[in-house]
Amino acid sequence: MRQTSFLLASCVSATAFLGCQSTPGDHVVTSGTGGVTSGATGTATSAATGSTGASTNASSASNSGSAASSSSSTGSGMMPPTAAQLLALTTSCTQVSNGLYRKSASDPPTVPVCSLNGAYFYTSGMNVDCDGKTTTQCNINADPDYQNQTSAVDSTGHPLDAANLPYVVLPIPSTIFSFGAHGVKLGQIIAVIYNGKLNYGVYGDSGPSADIGEASYAMAKSLGIDPNPSTGGTSGPVTYIVFTGTGSVASPIEDHAGTVTKGQNLATSLLAANGGG
Repeated sequence: MRQTSFLLASCVSATAFLGCQSTPGDHVVTSGTGGVTSGATGTATSAATGSTGASTNASSASNSGSAASSSSSTGSGMMPPTAAQLLALTTSCTQVSNGLYRKSASDPPTVPVCSLNGAYFYTSGMNVDCDGKTTTQCNINADPDYQNQTSAVDSTGHPLDAANLPYVVLPIPSTIFSFGAHGVKLGQIIAVIYNGKLNYGVYGDSGPSADIGEASYAMAKSLGIDPNPSTGGTSGPVTYIVFTGTGSVASPIEDHAGTVTKGQNLATSLLAANGGG
């Protein structure tokens, strides 16, 4: 179920591409209470954003392993948006991609990239990316396509930890679409919704130019998707909402708790900008 992730040396630069079940160790957001969000699944497509991020490996482990507080709220004191509220924004598509992406190499092209005020979005499946730091879960034995590098690196210059950091893979630029040309950088914050569950991650790796719908082992696991890089994943629907504009890049990139807080605030602003509520 996994599509092979492409690593280009230039991807390490933030400007390179002008493109639950809750278990211990997962940091999943819910219906505004910091738990797992319950809501309808999405049927529209989404576009992703990303930017280079950096941080320490120790910080990554601690932040990705903390569960969201049951009393979490946005900076304004409001409860964060639910999965259902965000999905309601994706029921229609203003297509910005020149064509359609495939969910994977064996599928026909059916996935457009759409726009909102303050975000791009698409709905696809989820192939599992295990590239980056070598761990018990992610290594050449567990994943025949394993690469020990990711397009984005942490603050110490090391590859991201797919087993512990929720991140999303976006396709490299093509005639279909270029996320980078539309302001998406490595480290860009992305909301990911599946089966009523919502989590926030970052744009951390780059993949094939014709395929869209891939995320890290940690992201899959947090949403209740089989994270096995060889046999896991899902055909969806999984909706990805890539936030754009001021404050939409995570820093440090492996600070998942910080990403969730920023993501909740961005989601609140997105609802306001698009008439949601």
